[in-house]
Amino acid sequence: MPDRPVELKIDVPPELEGGTYANVLNVWHTAYEFTLDFGVMQQVGEPEDPDAALQVPVRVVSRVRIPVTLLFEVLKALNTNMSGYESTFGPIRAPEAPTE
Repeated sequence: MPDRPVELKIDVPPELEGGTYANVLNVWHTAYEFTLDFGVMQQVGEPEDPDAALQVPVRVVSRVRIPVTLLFEVLKALNTNMSGYESTFGPIRAPEAPTE
């Protein structure tokens, strides 16, 4: 069988078209897969102990498990898309720390 190009035909169900907002990413792995937990920060309450670490609650809105063998493809796709974004809109900058 000769090598032929492969094109994925991506079908997004209507209920997923709007996507899910996330502003936190936690990544962990096993020997076989990487897990990406996307989450949203919740409101932070003041701890009773002023010396205690500030705990920020995060609600996971989506968990994606990726086989280790696919990880380099994910990184290449992110890099390609970041380069395209920066070519169109300019460099992506990290947010500046708020001044008090």
